[in-house]
Amino acid sequence: MNKQVAKLYAIAAKETRLIIGLMSGTSLDGLDIALCKCSGTGLQSIIELLEFKTIPYSTEFKEEIKSVFSKREVDLEKVCLLNGWVAEQHGSMILKTLDTWNIAPKTVDLIASHGQTIYHAPKILHQREKFSNATLQIGDGDHLAVRTGIITLSDFRQKHVAAGGEGAPLAVYGDYLVFSKQGENRIMLNIGGIANFTYLPGNLDAKAVFSTDTGTGNTLMDAYIQEYFPGKYFDEDASIAKSGKVNNLLLSALKDHPFFTAGFPKTIGPELFNIHYLLNALQASKTTGLSHEDILATLNAFSAHTISDALCLTTGDINKYCIYVSGGGMHNPLLMKNLRNLLPGYTFYDTNALGINPDAKEAVLFAILANECVSGGNTGPVNVTQGIPFVSMGKISFPA
Repeated sequence: MNKQVAKLYAIAAKETRLIIGLMSGTSLDGLDIALCKCSGTGLQSIIELLEFKTIPYSTEFKEEIKSVFSKREVDLEKVCLLNGWVAEQHGSMILKTLDTWNIAPKTVDLIASHGQTIYHAPKILHQREKFSNATLQIGDGDHLAVRTGIITLSDFRQKHVAAGGEGAPLAVYGDYLVFSKQGENRIMLNIGGIANFTYLPGNLDAKAVFSTDTGTGNTLMDAYIQEYFPGKYFDEDASIAKSGKVNNLLLSALKDHPFFTAGFPKTIGPELFNIHYLLNALQASKTTGLSHEDILATLNAFSAHTISDALCLTTGDINKYCIYVSGGGMHNPLLMKNLRNLLPGYTFYDTNALGINPDAKEAVLFAILANECVSGGNTGPVNVTQGIPFVSMGKISFPA
């Protein structure tokens, strides 16, 4: 037997596995590194977050990714070069972080790498009859495995697409396996660049579970800041948006898109929700003279309204649901205020209440996927009609 295969076999048979989950989202804030202790599989999965750190991306890294990010026409050579380069950068970040934690790389069993999404093309967006859903992440798993010396699982979204899904949101798998609770209906709301949630019924019926994007979270606000406020990447503490007023004409134009009336589950990305989307809405609503402050206030309300609309369609009786929030958007005070105003009867928690740092949750979910790929695969959501195929995800890369 190949020694690397034998090593993987031994890891799969261990009672507990030490897995690093990585997440790099569409906001391009940095690399989330979550060191997790994983035991059990399926609904018996037990995940303990041992360490967590976000390594902020340098301006150089952000600009390199932005040169190919969510663009239909790019330099193909640049995409090719970035695929390995991103993995090497991530590998260096992992090794430096392990060093600060005084943890030897050889003690880590697996890395679960999301990679960096550069284009997401569900059929609802590309509208090309002969092509199915598609998505592309860079940050090659082989480069990451060789750089760190740790067996790496990567490219999780491709199996989901191959099995008939849209490649996102993948949170449904980890949410179902780890955060489901008998007797409590839960909504796991993640507000990143794109906002999404997972519905977890209290009866643990896998066929009723679903996960869906709701629309933009931070991505349009961030794109506007980066376009009109050079050197800034986001509206920190919503300081600019808080000084503006919501324009209802613009808000209505922003909400006027077929995505918002399509059924659940569905996915989308900055390929739709970008500066051009905003400019078109400004033109349609005849509000091109609005101030930066008013535009940002309206974009903030747009995110809150579309999240609220989706939750209201799902929850019905508000007294029977607990909403747990994670992601960068939960740190936007105006966005959370808008959500609470739109949903006055709901109580919002963050995932600290469930024992997981809300900033680490997405990285932890990829560690769960890796654990299930290597050691599980016998339990999970099976509702293919809801776009949730029961599949094992992650391509395995050996360090040698």
